[in-house]
Amino acid sequence: MHALITAGGIPKPGEYLYEQTKGIPKALLDLNGKPMIQWILDAVNGSSQIDEIFVVGLPDTTRLISRRPIHFVNDTGGALENVIAGAAAMMALDSKMDLFLMTSSDIPALTTQMVDWVIAQGKLANVDIHFFTVKRQDMEMRYPESRRTYTRFQDVELCSADIFLARVEKVLNPAARWRDLLSARKSPLKQAAIIGYDILFLMLLRRIKLQKAVGIVTRRLDLTGRVAFTPYPEMGMDVDKDFQLEIMRKDLAAGKR
Repeated sequence: MHALITAGGIPKPGEYLYEQTKGIPKALLDLNGKPMIQWILDAVNGSSQIDEIFVVGLPDTTRLISRRPIHFVNDTGGALENVIAGAAAMMALDSKMDLFLMTSSDIPALTTQMVDWVIAQGKLANVDIHFFTVKRQDMEMRYPESRRTYTRFQDVELCSADIFLARVEKVLNPAARWRDLLSARKSPLKQAAIIGYDILFLMLLRRIKLQKAVGIVTRRLDLTGRVAFTPYPEMGMDVDKDFQLEIMRKDLAAGKR
């Protein structure tokens, strides 16, 4: 299996983490003596299940340490475009690939044990995409000051983990409806039109359970999917804001990774 690490994005003046980055990519932000993305690379490199690693959004002159072959893919200007570019680069290298691991570069508490757990989940069901989530109580127990945003269902409150398994042919399908959903991520009204106002209304009232919602949404997006709760809240602890960076600096310094 190949791994894709998304590393695009440079904080602009006035945005979170700009004072910490000063014009460099967020992925290269110094975190306890090494670039934040290096923490992710270390975790992925440790897995015997990973063959090659693709980093999207950083120039090929970036100095990173990897025991596995590492390929740099140019930043194409957007999150969706970067995922597609990374998947295309993987397919160009290995036309027989199926599922691949995709992770962001800002969950530095990720470990090899977690990567192996995610990959093992891919063997439990033959679906197009495996989503991983963290229950609110688990996140708040592990990171009580994280101030995550939670999605509420009838049976559970959760936040997303920043790591997935996806089928490459679905990512590269130009007619895939999920592309429209991701492209509309900044417009709740457009997303509602794609998903269905009925589902969003039921979610708003907390009148629908998680698995039922997932089943309906994936069918409407012409996908098969599965949601699994991870026992590792670290997979959902991304560094988006300055106070979250400080949380992770203290956490990693204390050897809690």
